[in-house]
Amino acid sequence: MAFAATLSHPSSLQLSSSSINGERLSSSAVFMDASLNFSLSALSGRRVRFVQKNFTVVSKKLLGLEEAMRIRRERKLQTVTPFKRRPPLRRGKVSARLPVPDHIPKPPYLSSTLLPELSSEPQIHDSEGIARMKAACELAARVLDYAGTLVRPSVTTNEIDKAVHKMIIDAGAYPSPLGYGGFPKSVCTSVNECMCHGIPDSRQLQKGDIINIDVTVFLNGYHGDTSKTFFCGDVDDATKRLVKVTEECLERAISICKDGASFMKIGKKISEHAEKFGFGVVERFVGHGVGTVFHSEPIILHNQPILTLGSIECKTWDDNWTTLTVDGSPAAQFEHTILITRTGAEILTKC
Repeated sequence: MAFAATLSHPSSLQLSSSSINGERLSSSAVFMDASLNFSLSALSGRRVRFVQKNFTVVSKKLLGLEEAMRIRRERKLQTVTPFKRRPPLRRGKVSARLPVPDHIPKPPYLSSTLLPELSSEPQIHDSEGIARMKAACELAARVLDYAGTLVRPSVTTNEIDKAVHKMIIDAGAYPSPLGYGGFPKSVCTSVNECMCHGIPDSRQLQKGDIINIDVTVFLNGYHGDTSKTFFCGDVDDATKRLVKVTEECLERAISICKDGASFMKIGKKISEHAEKFGFGVVERFVGHGVGTVFHSEPIILHNQPILTLGSIECKTWDDNWTTLTVDGSPAAQFEHTILITRTGAEILTKC
């Protein structure tokens, strides 16, 4: 079997490819600053039963809470990293939703504006599903790489959204965020103190900004998910260090992902590295499974690196999406979808 998952910026990812009923699992996952996506694939026609599910979920939550409390206690003893305060992020004008050609297959959640519930079961995929997952992730990586070339002073996040939208539909895919729970755009653009889920608008990027661009595509029935934080012109040293360490946290988390690795160790690896530099690890967002369903079990607590230069507490604008640090401190995020195999982890969204 194989597992697919994503880890993302403001939350945490926990991966485990453990033995269930005597069978070893391999899996693919996306590591991001905010969320983790997993999907399971069945090989050789074998079937898998998931046992003690409720107990496992409760245990993960308790372990995550204990870790969060420990981090919070230690953070109070630390000196907050000084950073150059920038003007607070203001909402710009959000343009109309972009159209998608009728011939492009669309995900089922477009039938409602309500936010879909997290799918309660890990996703099982066969070898064909893994191949389709890889194709979706490869496209997502190319789109993200292209979007990064557009980041410069005076460009609006709305212009980035239009460019991303066109590249995705030209490839015959659907931009997964568009219409997901009513989200009005094809990509998330989170600037400066925005932790995640920023809605592209008319605001122009400024010299010294940082921006996380979060791309997910729906191709041939599978979602590929990835994000990266980019510099807009010259950025102050403290923020550069934040972005660098956030990416290092992702890399260190992925390095321990393998068949049999526990979820908790992934989050611990992220927290330990972030704490060396006095950075906060955002606790609100989690990793999740990904595949034919955008977000599913397993939930990964405190393992997805969204780091901040200050408070990890957040506030959400009344658009119900844009989430910012309460103190205006910068936040950085990175995400990859990875495939967990018997020999390690393969990054599916790496250009």
